Amino acid sequence: MRKYLSFKRGGVRLPGFKEKTVNKPIIEVIPDISEQMRYPLHSRTRAALTPLVNTGDIVHVGQKIADSDDAFAVPIHASVSGVVLGFSDTVLPDGVEDVVFVIENDGLFTESPDILPRGTTAEGFFELGSGEIIGRVRDAGIVGMGGGGFPTFYKLQSALQNEGGIDYIIANGAECEPYLTCDTRLLYEEYERVITGLKTLMRLFPNSKGIIAIEADKQELFDLLEEKCAAVPGISPVQLKVKYPAGYEKNIVQSYTGRTVPPGGYATDSGCLVFNVDTLIAIERAIRRGRPLMRRVVTLAGSAVSNPGNYAVPIGLSFASLIDAAGGYACEPHKFIFGGPMMGVSLADTDIPVTKTSAGLLCLNKKDAQITKERNCIKCGKCAAACTSGLLPMLLNKHADAGDPKTVEYFEKYNGKACVNCGSCTYVCPSKRHLAQSIFRQKFI
Repeated sequence: MRKYLSFKRGGVRLPGFKEKTVNKPIIEVIPDISEQMRYPLHSRTRAALTPLVNTGDIVHVGQKIADSDDAFAVPIHASVSGVVLGFSDTVLPDGVEDVVFVIENDGLFTESPDILPRGTTAEGFFELGSGEIIGRVRDAGIVGMGGGGFPTFYKLQSALQNEGGIDYIIANGAECEPYLTCDTRLLYEEYERVITGLKTLMRLFPNSKGIIAIEADKQELFDLLEEKCAAVPGISPVQLKVKYPAGYEKNIVQSYTGRTVPPGGYATDSGCLVFNVDTLIAIERAIRRGRPLMRRVVTLAGSAVSNPGNYAVPIGLSFASLIDAAGGYACEPHKFIFGGPMMGVSLADTDIPVTKTSAGLLCLNKKDAQITKERNCIKCGKCAAACTSGLLPMLLNKHADAGDPKTVEYFEKYNGKACVNCGSCTYVCPSKRHLAQSIFRQKFI
């Protein structure tokens, strides 16, 4: 029996719920004329962006519409052509209120002269120096699209300064969250761009090896990637044991290299760089084709959706419009989850713009959205065994929920800040206690 790579501590086996989307080709969503597209003026790191256009201005596809001098910020670009209507307030999926740029789509999709026409390739892109590569990545507005939203150019700059160097550049295609299949579809349909993205970054780190990591239950995809990588020196696919959260950056590093990322550290501390599949595709588009990040692939799934699948969505389009474009609801939706069921957050409604970190939206009926009532902890220890960070969730939950003045003290004592909010503890708890949720709330108090 073949032995697959895996991380050492914790983890759980989850049902996939991927069968309704994983075999469907990605569908491109084209916004209707007069659709109002909205672009948040704060980055995921909360760095503020300064508008570069004014109310009433005409903008074009790919035009830079906001930027910042902040080291942790990247620009945003219009994904449609049209007129700037102004600004409005909105609440983003993480619950933070923000100001958004509003552009009315004129339906023409006139492209900015600053970007290359579709289908063209910039000659000599493999001869670019490290400064030019990082500059293009920054100007294209690329961030980590697996959910973190960390500026990619800054990640690369920091890695170049890493004293130990970079040994491995890993394309994270593990996609261990139930329902989500956007990265899997991208690997099937755009594997050439993923490979080119890896090759481009490997120029920055000449001693590095490129890895494409996927879970072991995707044998057909692994065979495809193995065939396509055979002629590409230094790049190969690897299979990870099907165990959640295999896609967590530190777990991928440990699974492949056996190295442990130190507490509070990053993958670069262990000589690795890990990138989401769609991030690598965005890098290929920026370097080779001169196109900024203007779209992302979103998994739309759940029991209340008429046509679950993966959709290439222009950034700024509302989730409500995405649902309409996908055929609407199959039944009355009872709950919306931004992301996957383990680490996602509930949405009050779908009138929220798709952003660079929007990997999925789940629309669930009443039965699937039902939350079981909590019962008393039976001190079985299953939550501790499942914790990939080696914590004691039952004790963190006890003190987070107690209202005790010493809660913060206990939280620090039991290293609560190290929680990655994977939800494994909640999943395995026989008493159905909301462990991860209570720890997450306390973590940000």
